[in-house]
Amino acid sequence: MIMKKTMFVLLLAVFGLQAHAVQKPNIVFFLVDDFGWGALSCMGSPFHETPNIDKLHEAGMTFSNGYSACTVCSPSRAAILTGCYPGRTHLTDWIAGHKKPYAKLAVPNWNMKMGPERITLAEALKEQGYKTQFVGKWHLMLIEQKNLMKDHFPESHGFDVNIGGCSWGQPRGPGKYFYPWKMPNLEGGKEGDFLTDRLTDYAVDFIGQHPTDPFLVYFFYYTVHGPIMGKPELVEKYTAKLKTGDFKGYNPRYAAMIQSLDESVGRVMDKLEETGLADNTIVVFTADNGAVGNLYCGGLKGSKALSFEGGTREPFIIKAPGIKPGTSTVPVIGMDFYPTLLELIGAPQKPEQHQDGVSLVPLLKRTGGIAKRSLYWHYPHYHKTKPYGAVRNGDGKLIEFFEDGALELYNLKDDPAEENNLAQTHLEKAMALLKELKAWRVSVNAQMMTPNPAYDPQKTHSRGKAKGAAKNTPSVKMKGLLP
Repeated sequence: MIMKKTMFVLLLAVFGLQAHAVQKPNIVFFLVDDFGWGALSCMGSPFHETPNIDKLHEAGMTFSNGYSACTVCSPSRAAILTGCYPGRTHLTDWIAGHKKPYAKLAVPNWNMKMGPERITLAEALKEQGYKTQFVGKWHLMLIEQKNLMKDHFPESHGFDVNIGGCSWGQPRGPGKYFYPWKMPNLEGGKEGDFLTDRLTDYAVDFIGQHPTDPFLVYFFYYTVHGPIMGKPELVEKYTAKLKTGDFKGYNPRYAAMIQSLDESVGRVMDKLEETGLADNTIVVFTADNGAVGNLYCGGLKGSKALSFEGGTREPFIIKAPGIKPGTSTVPVIGMDFYPTLLELIGAPQKPEQHQDGVSLVPLLKRTGGIAKRSLYWHYPHYHKTKPYGAVRNGDGKLIEFFEDGALELYNLKDDPAEENNLAQTHLEKAMALLKELKAWRVSVNAQMMTPNPAYDPQKTHSRGKAKGAAKNTPSVKMKGLLP
């Protein structure tokens, strides 16, 4: 009897090991809010300290021409989840956007929610047996849509668990980033607790609860969106560091938030190691749009909401079983995560869902390349810039400003900081890219602006065309990434 029981236990152990061996890879997806790639020490920041993200960079594939789908948050987030351009889904601005009633052009009636007609990445993973958790900032619905809110929370888009996700674009609780906070399902805490740390608790616990089920932890940080608030001891640390070198312009509170972000990433990675899941987990690290200040955009022109590279070029790192670490210069964009993750877990591609993304697996595994393509941006809204569209084809990037048709053309290989507008001297190239951009807008049924009958130049609050990097702003050259 004892021998039979022993054999039974051994058989269970063997089959258990085999089941674990063929388990689909887990996925941890980190997305940071308002984050320029110049805030990472591994990419050139002399002031911030990000050892855990640096390790991820060293262990994964970094795409030095990685882009968000938009220069503001909500469209970029929806693009990752749907695999579709904002121009296609008509979710083209942060929700609910700026109101410019007297501007020259009228903003189209755009989509201020992510509707149920799109099958999200999370839903596609659930079809593959994944347990799914959303943590952090959602911002894909209007708070005014009270009668529809239940249909637009993360739980209605493929997530089993939602921690903190709602209509908010930034922390609004009484303590903002500090306890007390008022967010969905975010419980517990005490005076002095920091939001990033508390959200990380939930992510770490979720990993511990699923040692055998494949899981998705979709960690969309509120950090480092304003209000800029850091833990006092870290603010003190970076205030002192300011005095030790040439760090003019750096914000100690912002640096403190960056360190808390890095510690959060480290805690999640440590949990994967502790549970023995690290070698079977795909990890993504990226951001939704550029930083608020050009200083943190790594020497690129512009920042959040602007049409230039600083507004949309992002950290874009993928670590996964079977891939070779290194750097790829191939231009990639947020919609590509959807098909890439499906292929990495061995699931079939669903081009009817992730219509605008392509799998990056050939680049990750260095088994080949991806088909040459252009990348597009569509922003029929007013923010810190006039409304615009843009296309990147090879090294060429064209920006079209909708109000007056002004064009700006840059060669990003020779001029990554976009200092030399070639639109006049290379008019033929500019016209060819403009034709391509217009054809793409038709192909995705992008919404266009119309003349505003209420236009009043004396009343409009448009800030006009964006300027580039501020004078005397330190230019941080990316380590091995920019020419």
